[in-house]
Amino acid sequence: MSTRKRVLLQGNEAVVEGAIAAGMRLFAGYPITPSTEIAEQSALKLPLVDGHFIQMEDELASMAAVIGASAAGVKAMTATSGPGFSLKQENIGYACLAEIPCVIVNVQRSGPSTGLPTSPSQGDYMQARWGTHGDHPIIALSPSSVLECYTLAVRAFNLSEKYRTPVILLMDEIIGHLREGIEIPSELEIVNRPVYDDEMCLKHPYHIPDGKWVPGMKPFGQGEFYNITGLIHDEEGFPTNSNATAQRLVRRLLDKINSNYDDIVKSEEYLTEDADTLVVCFGGTARAVKEAVDAARAKGRSVGMFRPITVWPFPDRELNRLAGKVKRILMVEHNDGQMLREVQRVSAGRCKVDFVGKINGTVILPDEIEDMLEV
Repeated sequence: MSTRKRVLLQGNEAVVEGAIAAGMRLFAGYPITPSTEIAEQSALKLPLVDGHFIQMEDELASMAAVIGASAAGVKAMTATSGPGFSLKQENIGYACLAEIPCVIVNVQRSGPSTGLPTSPSQGDYMQARWGTHGDHPIIALSPSSVLECYTLAVRAFNLSEKYRTPVILLMDEIIGHLREGIEIPSELEIVNRPVYDDEMCLKHPYHIPDGKWVPGMKPFGQGEFYNITGLIHDEEGFPTNSNATAQRLVRRLLDKINSNYDDIVKSEEYLTEDADTLVVCFGGTARAVKEAVDAARAKGRSVGMFRPITVWPFPDRELNRLAGKVKRILMVEHNDGQMLREVQRVSAGRCKVDFVGKINGTVILPDEIEDMLEV
């Protein structure tokens, strides 16, 4: 593609455009504020590319439908908000263990429970990592602009396919309902799941060839049949009580993410070269933070911003480097201190760590961040 296309899009709309560009051909979901526009746009746009939209009876069934479609070889996505994200957790864990690629969009809203349905929050950060039970792999990405809603939707599918794992696009109401003019990228890298044709892999769908991290079983849609289970399974996909197999399987599931840190983890640094104060944030909160950082710089203060784009796995290495040279970190997030705990862990007492957060459904303003920087 050589022509440039500039459009005015809402964050939720950009997610659908990016997902379709990445190859999404099935969306299964249940409408819930503030993510409903993702379902609406999927219903409108998917038939135009021979894709399918299905509104399920609830969020549990939506996640199950996505898993089933993906097992048949179709790139599939669902979208939800707080209460629906809670309901999807069991099947997210199933997809982790069965190694079924899929993308889950969570446009966060104020909670707990049904909370404040149309108000911003980032209170699902820890749930994105630990929401389903047991030790499990997860990748979560968080956009801070409408353009990133598009590009990270593509990246979410690419990572999901490459590592055969659920990927969470962890948005928030600020970005989901934000409208910006963006230029649609003219060139995109599209990754499809690995498929191995050798006889060993055909007979043993969960066999991992030497030098590989993920199985390469063919989709059911290509005529292959094998067992899929939420139980610990052997290379043929059948349940086993073998402790050695359990150790080997779960260790690999975790290592396929942790050992590919450089490929998976992305972050943004803004004016950090000479900063003695570092403001850490993610998602929509970054917009107020950048304005506050610019204002502090105008007053002669050495302030910079660090933003995890991949929020899970957490960008330990990048923050560790910065924490070793600043005097102070200010964590700003729309919750009561969830990413704060990761920042405290990585900084390990080498610098002062302060916090600004909100849990009342209103946004954190640049002035409030500036005031905290003056303390």
